[in-house]
Amino acid sequence: MGAMSIWHWLIVLVIIMLVFGTKKLRNIGSDLGGAVRGFKEGVKEGEKAASAESQQKADSGRTIDVETREKS
Repeated sequence: MGAMSIWHWLIVLVIIMLVFGTKKLRNIGSDLGGAVRGFKEGVKEGEKAASAESQQKADSGRTIDVETREKS
């Protein structure tokens, strides 16, 4: 009785559906999916910001030689 079989999981799922209802479970699932999606976007934005910052640090050490012209 240490491991739960598929029948145990099905019974637990049926009880949860009876207690909460399918509409509330669907809302919880969509909210969870939105949270995961937001987390992934935040991680991607953090990586972009870190790479832009490291690029900026690498560029700040260079000397750029330019000529200036007067406006005519």
